[in-house]
Amino acid sequence: MSDTTVKNDVSGGDTVSARELGGAARWIARLATVALIVLSINQAFNISSRLGYTLIEQQYLYTVLFLTIPVAFLLFPMRTSQAKRGPTIIDWVLASLSAACFVFFIYYAYSIIRYGWEMMPPFNTVIVGAVLWVLVIEAARRAGGMVLAVIVLFFSAYPLFADKLPGPISAFASPFEYVAAYHAMSLESMMGIPLRAFANLVFGFILFGVALEHTGAGRFFINLAFALLGHVRGGPAKVAIMSSGLMGSLSGSVVTNVLTTGVMTIPAMKRSGMKGVTAAAIETCASTGGVLMPPVMGAAAFVMASFLQVSYSTIALAAAIPALLYFFGLFIQIDARAARDGLKGLPEAELPDLKQTLKEGWHHSFAIVLLVFMLLVMRQESLAPYYATAILLIINQIVSKDGRWGKKEVLAFIDGSAQLFSNLAAILAGVGMIVGGLSMTGLAGTLVNDLLFIAGGNPYVLLIMGAVTSLVLGVGMPSTACYIFLAIMLAPALIQAGLEPIAVHLFIFYWGMLSYITPPLALGAFAAASVAKTPPMQTGYESMKIGSVIYFIPFFFVLDPGLVLVGHWQNIVFSSALAVFGVFIFAGAIQGYLAGIGPLFTRTPAGLLLRVPILVGAVLIALPGEAIPGVSDVELLIAGLALIAPILTAAFILNRRTSVAAA
Repeated sequence: MSDTTVKNDVSGGDTVSARELGGAARWIARLATVALIVLSINQAFNISSRLGYTLIEQQYLYTVLFLTIPVAFLLFPMRTSQAKRGPTIIDWVLASLSAACFVFFIYYAYSIIRYGWEMMPPFNTVIVGAVLWVLVIEAARRAGGMVLAVIVLFFSAYPLFADKLPGPISAFASPFEYVAAYHAMSLESMMGIPLRAFANLVFGFILFGVALEHTGAGRFFINLAFALLGHVRGGPAKVAIMSSGLMGSLSGSVVTNVLTTGVMTIPAMKRSGMKGVTAAAIETCASTGGVLMPPVMGAAAFVMASFLQVSYSTIALAAAIPALLYFFGLFIQIDARAARDGLKGLPEAELPDLKQTLKEGWHHSFAIVLLVFMLLVMRQESLAPYYATAILLIINQIVSKDGRWGKKEVLAFIDGSAQLFSNLAAILAGVGMIVGGLSMTGLAGTLVNDLLFIAGGNPYVLLIMGAVTSLVLGVGMPSTACYIFLAIMLAPALIQAGLEPIAVHLFIFYWGMLSYITPPLALGAFAAASVAKTPPMQTGYESMKIGSVIYFIPFFFVLDPGLVLVGHWQNIVFSSALAVFGVFIFAGAIQGYLAGIGPLFTRTPAGLLLRVPILVGAVLIALPGEAIPGVSDVELLIAGLALIAPILTAAFILNRRTSVAAA
């Protein structure tokens, strides 16, 4: 296995270095991964039932953990300083102990169901369950970081001391025997919604993403973007938006996306005359947006579908307009900056040929189209990625000359899958115990009323609380873990306050992702800064500026369900048109240039102050009427136009006079 940086949860949180495995450890990880792939295919297509045998759900989930958690102990070191060394004796002991615990529960899975052991556990299951409880927390710490581990430890142990806590967070306590058994054997804790979403849905999409990466999809997307957009003004930056958006949607990882596409797009942007900080910030924002873009969107979207009891295609469709608004805003900002600074595209001679690019990589597009068709038309969420992966690999072996797999490529595919599977399984099993601790005490239900009381029943106060909490937790937790935590703690209060459920869950997801571009952590920006050789904090602040529209979009769609495709089509079209117009004005004003108008007072000392009313007016135009009681969309549109029209008219006249004088 190569020594790589794995993005935990496939879409957020701390970066964790996966050590390089060799010898027995490498082959154990590979064999476990192959067995896991076979197991998941069997479960998805129900193959074993045709042979007269069916795995019950508990057996399947325990087996998934048996094939991933021990591998996590081998892959992810106890301390960062051990990342360059092979597994230690402690790692082997923990891996063996966790494997033994899972074998124990696989063997007794039928008894757990038949006799209700999660409620009345025998003594031996309590001992093994307690050991497994500790091991899963340690695996989550290695895969997801210390912040996640501390939160998992507190909430999983919360039922032990719940009666000793004050007021709103007080609850009935439970004995240690019951808590240990519940975490290890209940379908509401370690094997709860997060792990079930991974085992039944996410797994296949991760497999598809790894297959795409190892068949050269990243190179194809970048070449396609360069062939289409490389020659226009600000071309390399627009290439970054397109290629990173495509790749990020399928990889589900911001940092991995930055390090994959950024090594090509950032140098190209710098060659076209763009500052290094700006180039790194553009790549960061594009990679962050990729995780928000259907069809894949990372693990959180699948967990979201499980929470809301809807199909994944419903989530993907609901996320489409907000994601397109964000990328539209990025594109307008890049175009405005390129026009303002006179940046041109790359010479045609330096760009790949479009026909040749499509000829060499058409099978990647075909696989993605097949995936989307099966998701949205056939509604086969659990089977779609397996069919798409199989078709991709078959076509790749037939038509691809440079990307055809041999033994080396197959093993690299297995190694990459092993890292992602073990990383995600460890995190989701840990997060599941947060859910378990809350379900045991019933705190999640009482907390809804407490939050509504604190906010005075005001949904706007709750939204601000949710945005700030998501941003803070997203700094230290994987974004999937952050989303799950707030989906339990905060989302019910927002929904009870009258907001649309799917919009609420997307709102939390968006704000958790914002930690990638928001200092002080800004992991995506720091990764891009390492490629561009720029100051990390400066890159983070530039990312905030370029991606600024994303701080407003969640408020737009959570207050207007039409933007998540809820309601009559007329309202959806009207709301989308207003949002597009508002984002267009906002993005241009941020960069000081608006298409059709020209520079917005960039040569005037007071230019920044003059652009502030334009920004306010743009927000008013995009803001839904529901945001201000008694005010309609049309009235907000009129108010916004009243603010921006005089200033834009003055800018237009000033630019005409300047051009005439220059002529």
